[in-house]
Amino acid sequence: MAVAAAVQVGNLPSKFQRPKIAARMKANSAPLFVSTNPSDVNLHQLRELYAVCDHSCHRFPNTDGAGSVEPVDALKLSTALSHSSVVVSVFTNAESVASVGGNWIRKLTPKNGRLIGFGRAVSDLVLTATIYDVMVHPYYRGKGIGRTIVKKIIRMLINRDIYDIAALCNDNERLFFRACGFGDDMLGATTMMYTAAAASEEEDMIVAGRKLLLLPPQRQFKHK
Repeated sequence: MAVAAAVQVGNLPSKFQRPKIAARMKANSAPLFVSTNPSDVNLHQLRELYAVCDHSCHRFPNTDGAGSVEPVDALKLSTALSHSSVVVSVFTNAESVASVGGNWIRKLTPKNGRLIGFGRAVSDLVLTATIYDVMVHPYYRGKGIGRTIVKKIIRMLINRDIYDIAALCNDNERLFFRACGFGDDMLGATTMMYTAAAASEEEDMIVAGRKLLLLPPQRQFKHK
């Protein structure tokens, strides 16, 4: 005769717990390595991070049938990194957290770690800077990694005597940047985009509010 019983997961032996819960607990204890060296960024891993975060460097990215943005062009991404004034990347490696007697078996480095967070800033190096592309792998969100990236970028800019710092973000990211200390410009400044005033009639446009914004040429994108 079959007997049905309801048991809380927390009361089960660890070997019977659901893998997702065990994996999440392991992720919470994983160490982090924060790097400000652009050469630590593996371009392949960075492209993967863009993809898993569904993030694009373009304001008007092409999307596939499922609504996912097109992959970041590797050459353009490499060029963007080389021209970024500040690059902050975060790595982790759950396999390297085991210890014996408090000593790490394997030290976490960008070489053996996995890129899970990223952010960069573009600056004139003396007066102003703008933060772009702050993203964290969805599995590791809610752990303060995004704030760590932004704070590190700001600290590095301030150390260079740059205090006029902006962040390019969409509406979904506004609350995050407010939590990081950003707010509306006290002088009432706002971002203005290149409009149809100087564009040819053959260019593609999109209506944004009361403005017409110039769109880049459309390219065919097929999800792979």
